[in-house]
Formats: sequence, structure tokens, C-alpha cells
Amino acid sequence: MSLIALLGAIESGLIFALVALGVYLSFRVLEFPDLTVDGSFPLGAAVSATLIVNGWDPWLSTGLAIIAGALAGILTGWLNVQLKILHLLASILTMIALYSINLRIMGRPNVALLGEETILTPVENLGNSLGLPFYASTPLFFVIVVIVCTLLLLKFLNTETGLAMRATGANARMARAQGVKTSWMILTGMALSNSLVALAGSLFAQSQGSADVTMGVGVIVVGLASVIGGEAIISPTTVLKAALACIVGAILYRLAIAFALNLDFIGLKAQDLNLVTSILVMIAIVIPRYKFRKARS
Repeated sequence: MSLIALLGAIESGLIFALVALGVYLSFRVLEFPDLTVDGSFPLGAAVSATLIVNGWDPWLSTGLAIIAGALAGILTGWLNVQLKILHLLASILTMIALYSINLRIMGRPNVALLGEETILTPVENLGNSLGLPFYASTPLFFVIVVIVCTLLLLKFLNTETGLAMRATGANARMARAQGVKTSWMILTGMALSNSLVALAGSLFAQSQGSADVTMGVGVIVVGLASVIGGEAIISPTTVLKAALACIVGAILYRLAIAFALNLDFIGLKAQDLNLVTSILVMIAIVIPRYKFRKARS
């Protein structure tokens, strides 16, 4: 595998690390199985790409994409908390609705960003001035983004509100008995989770040069594979270790995909991506069980 392909896989892994952090927040912290991410990922891409094409500032466009993702998460939480719809079904309903909303936002199935100024443009210009090629400067920028988002998330989870949110996921009934407004915690957690996913979608669109209405298909599987695979490597005994597990899992997942598709003797092609993903998820699920059985024996 070439250096460009390797750095490209790491770049994608860093972007999907944000998805993994969002999935961790909903699945692990809140115990809320959320499929909204399959819709909020392309939502972030659609909002930012459409605004950038129409002459908006790329940073403002990215910020509005984050807000759009938060609103999508709030909608899912509201369906569950206020209308008492099962959390899994509520997220599916939002995901389906977002497909049409994304088409409405873009006005067509995809929006090209080639030749448009994005938040990566000054990064590439700075890299060129320092003698770094674009395929090296962009991953470095995403490293900074992931570190900042991770530190902010960790800081939030250790605040009083964050602790209340963690208590809601651990035992909602006990949390309510202690005066925690669990409904608000669910809405806040879902908003934060999907805002991270929308940010990832926005960055992915600007990195790849286009936004597509179908780009969110299977994102939830990628997020789960990153979380579960990372936890198989790093035991999530603390929130910090759990966040690191998400990041490491996402990067290793994209590297594994890249290596699998670049090994010619295996015969895998781009259309086998979902097959490789399924196998990796199965391996990630089985490894922790094997380690547990081995530790008991």
C-alpha cells in the first residue's frame, strides 16, 4: 500500500473517530441505541456543502452543520421522551425522515465541492508553505480536531451535567430518585452525539470534495465497529480510556479496510467493503468474549 493510501486511511479514521465518539455517547453513556447517525452524517455534509457552494464562509457552514446534527438528535430524543416511542424506532423514523430532508437541502442527490474554498484550503496552503504535501497536512489538521473534540467531551462528562447524564444511562430510575431530569439528559446527550456525527460528515464531505445523499449508509456500523474494536484493545475502565478506545478503533478499522482492499491475492474489491466491515465487526465482538473466557480459565 502506498504512502498516500496509508495517510488517506488514517485521515478517514480520524474523521470516523468523531463518529465513534458520538456513538459511544449514545450507546455506552446513555444506553440509547441510536440509528440517527445514518442520517445526521449526510445531514452535516449536505448543510455545509450546500452553504459553501452558495458562497457562505466554510467555518460558519461547518458550525451550522453541527447545529443541524444537534437538532436531528434532539428530534430523536423528543420522539422517545415526549411521545414515548421506543428509542430504536424513534431513531429509525428520524433517519428515514433525514433522507428526504437532505435531498431538500441539496436540491439534488449530490453536491460537488471541487474548486470551492473549504476549511481545509488554508490548511493545505499552510502545508505547502512548510513543504508538506496536502495528503500529509490534512491528517495533521484532523488530529488537532479530534484531540480538541475529545478533550471537550471529556471535560463535559466530568461536569455535574455530564455526571448526571452518565447516571441516567447507568440507572435512569435511580437518577430520577436523586432529582436528575433524565429527559433533559437524554435530549442533551442525543444532541451532542449527533452534532459530533454531523461534524464528521461535514469534514468528510470537504475532504472528499463532495456530499452525497447516500454517504450515510452503514455509518452506524462503522461507529459500532470502531467502539467495539477499540474496547477489545483498550479496556474502557475510565472515560478517558473509553474515548481513546473509540479513536484507536476508528483508525485501526479504516487501516484494516484499506489493507484488505489493497491485498491483491485476496481478490477483494471496492464492492466488498460491506463484507469486510461485517467480518471486522464479528471479530471485534468475539475477541472480548474470548479474552474473558481465557481470563476465567
